[in-house]
Amino acid sequence: MVQDHQSGRRSVIERWFPERHLYLRSHGETRGYVLSSGRQMMAAAAGALLVGWTLIASGGVLFEMVSESTADQAVRRARAESERRNADLQARLDSAVVRMTATTGSLDDMATMVERRHAALAQVMTLFHGVQGAEEALKPAAPRTNDGNPVRRMLRVRMDQERLIARAETEAQTRAERLRLAFRLAGLNPAAYAPQGTALGGPLVEARDPKALAAVLDVDEAFALRIRSAADNLNDMRGLADAAQGLPFNRPTQARTTSGFGVRFDPFNGRPAVHQGQDFAAPLNTPIHATAPGVVSFAGVRSGYGKTVEIDHGRGFKTRYAHLNATAVTPGQRVALGQRVGAMGSTGRSTGVHLHYEVWMDGRPLNPARFMKAGDQLVQQD
Repeated sequence: MVQDHQSGRRSVIERWFPERHLYLRSHGETRGYVLSSGRQMMAAAAGALLVGWTLIASGGVLFEMVSESTADQAVRRARAESERRNADLQARLDSAVVRMTATTGSLDDMATMVERRHAALAQVMTLFHGVQGAEEALKPAAPRTNDGNPVRRMLRVRMDQERLIARAETEAQTRAERLRLAFRLAGLNPAAYAPQGTALGGPLVEARDPKALAAVLDVDEAFALRIRSAADNLNDMRGLADAAQGLPFNRPTQARTTSGFGVRFDPFNGRPAVHQGQDFAAPLNTPIHATAPGVVSFAGVRSGYGKTVEIDHGRGFKTRYAHLNATAVTPGQRVALGQRVGAMGSTGRSTGVHLHYEVWMDGRPLNPARFMKAGDQLVQQD
């Protein structure tokens, strides 16, 4: 029974991969080569592995393109919405002037509303403190001194407040979306790094309860909801920006890339092998810099890696800098972003002067190119 089973298996193999003979004639000599079933099966398996890896890599590139396109569309929608709101403001101003001029006893109410809105708006503007470019983008409009109508002047202040909150919403949403895009480009979930809860300089108020928020801010519900929208995006933006400062989004060197992350042919034995990092080539002793702040967890010689520096960045992230000619840090030392940690070399299992750079999260290697692409996105935002 066993022999029949083995015989059937051999017949299937021989049917798909029959023994083939290859003859090559050169300079009057003929050489023959035998392609056994086993060799043909190995070649077919290698081809299938190559096709599978190509499909996986193409899928990853397509996913990044779709993620980037979706985020850009969200940013464009936010800007279009802001422009639409601004276009509506002038029409609302004209109709409000007509109503206020015809209504007696409403001037005090309007003044009180403007004051309350101004106080609530001031809380949101303080959240933008220190955000690069925000001060210029959210600068109030210059007052018009040639308008002698007090009602019109007050309404213009109110409309300017409307413009400011619209700009604040757009500015916060745009910056938060670009940060989320950067995290997605790195293969990270932005929600895992966003802050939980929102504080408007006082007690926490649920976003689903506009009445409670309006009562706390002492403004109308519609304005309170817009304050909440801007504050939510601002908090996300600040949380993601703070998290990004501690993640390895920078480049260890500006040298050219010579080998990327993934399967490649080993330069020593010519066999396919997984390359867990990214290689950069430059002259001997080119400075190598920390890609994020952290604590040096290892500085010395590792088998195959040669002289190596490893930095723990917290949140489960670690970076490795290998084949160095010299190290410039010691274990336990705290390093800053961009600090020099060593010099490029060719120590360990190396065929020439280069840096082998790895990014790890929770004990597994990640593609460093994705983190550097995320860092490029953050630079564009600034």
